Amino acid sequence: MIRMKRTWVEKCKQIEELASHYKSRPLSSPYRPRLSKPWQPSSVWRLFHRQAAALQLAKTCKEDVHIFALETVLDDVGRRLYLVTTYTEFWFYYNKNSQTLAHCYEVIPADTVCKLYFDLEFCKPANPGADGRKMVALLIEFFIRKLQERYGLTCSADCVLNLDSSTNEKFSRHLIFLLPNAAFKDNIHVGNFIKTVLQPLLPQSNSKCTHTDLGPSVMEAAELGDDAVKSCKACNSSMNMTEEYCELSSFIVKDKNGRRQPFIDLGVYTKNRNFRLYKSSKLGKDAVLALAEDNKFSCRPPKHLSVEEHIFLSSLISNVRFTDSLKILSCASPSDRNESSRVSSGGSLISGSVMNGYQVSPYPEIDQFIWSLVTREGFQGGIRQWNYFALEELLVYDTTNYRWCENIGRAHKSNNVMLLVDLKRDVWYQKCHDPICRAQNFKSDCYPLPPEVCLPSIFKEEDEDWCFTMDENGNIKRTQQLDIHTKEHVPGVSKELIGICETDWDDCMDDACMLEAAEDAELADIADHSVAEWNPGHADIPDELLLEAIDNHDTSVEQ
Repeated sequence: MIRMKRTWVEKCKQIEELASHYKSRPLSSPYRPRLSKPWQPSSVWRLFHRQAAALQLAKTCKEDVHIFALETVLDDVGRRLYLVTTYTEFWFYYNKNSQTLAHCYEVIPADTVCKLYFDLEFCKPANPGADGRKMVALLIEFFIRKLQERYGLTCSADCVLNLDSSTNEKFSRHLIFLLPNAAFKDNIHVGNFIKTVLQPLLPQSNSKCTHTDLGPSVMEAAELGDDAVKSCKACNSSMNMTEEYCELSSFIVKDKNGRRQPFIDLGVYTKNRNFRLYKSSKLGKDAVLALAEDNKFSCRPPKHLSVEEHIFLSSLISNVRFTDSLKILSCASPSDRNESSRVSSGGSLISGSVMNGYQVSPYPEIDQFIWSLVTREGFQGGIRQWNYFALEELLVYDTTNYRWCENIGRAHKSNNVMLLVDLKRDVWYQKCHDPICRAQNFKSDCYPLPPEVCLPSIFKEEDEDWCFTMDENGNIKRTQQLDIHTKEHVPGVSKELIGICETDWDDCMDDACMLEAAEDAELADIADHSVAEWNPGHADIPDELLLEAIDNHDTSVEQ
């Protein structure tokens, strides 16, 4: 009896230890979109150690996938891995505060339509008198005014998502402008716009003295003091320390070495830039990006979204949907004095009616095909410009001298048309700038792209002999790539693995469906065998057996 009691106590202790273990490390349920929310996309979750391989998969995968960078420690070494997945599935795991996903970044694809964004920071000990909160408010107000002046856009502080990850040592903010029905051509144009607006703030290294025709820079004036104004008059400068100079001077801070610099980081406007995510911290740091206390962005989520997911999706720089009325903002490099910033319903005006008259897109094979469409059957059309929307994997071509419209069965008199290429479905179709066609929300039939310009044909396989896998609990392992049919090692990003992402959802079966089908098959097999045993001659089941079964059923019901 004593021994049994001791055994029971030991078992209770083991159960308590297991309960404590699973409470601290709860088991994560896997992402199963069809069982809970049918509008969610199917599962795609692929890890790569090189960004180029992740970009290749994202461009060829038929699901609506995007790329995130993960900072993690593997084999005691800090690494940055690249994850290809959908926004929905990423948020499913990211929202569980997994340690593996604690240090994540959005990869802003090159040449992608995006939002206006800022990375603001300064060292607090080097700037004891700086009021970061006031500086942020002034900067938001300043750029709202510049957007109105240059592009005719009206917005307010309610359109700006304000995220904070400041510490005692460093002031750090991210600002994301959600402009009403407008976005920039890509983040290079975002950087050009910011540098152009801030040009009086920056040192003029190419001027003969330290002053340009606009006077000294704000940072130079801060160093020179009142003598800067006198020097500018000696240089016949038409600008002195105006009100805008005083406003820009509030954006000047000192680095750790005492050198003056803008508190706007101008180095975050490069191709395939990794930009830290909402609710993430840097590897080895504890400060996460969270809503700032002075944030004024409206956080009312649409249907099917929580407030947190709405903020997350709003914070993504390349999360911009295409609409016919979306204004694409562009801005030339400040160094190009002969070209000014432009805005239109399709973007910047690029002259020339042939392909050599504009900068090619990331898909020159598709450019060539579109050009062949607008020059066929005697048309003298060309491509005015292109824009790429990563969210829909959509290339939008604005044409010139090409007005043929499928809606009216002839050419418009004055309005050119748009040709759109859906890279996920390998089709193209036509839409219109014509007000009547736009009012009808006209979209032509979809036509298949030639096989030679489809993305799987364009992109060749990369030489990779290993990759990473991650389970639903965030455990990462490095594995060799396997052919899913032969289970043999296959170098490169195999077509079979990519095919998993390309499979239509209706053709897929999740584990629950497979289990249910297997159970049904087993029950059917048992029933067949049972009847065969009772009746080897496959004749009718004897009446006696049927009556016995009914009696047994009635007896069990009464009990």
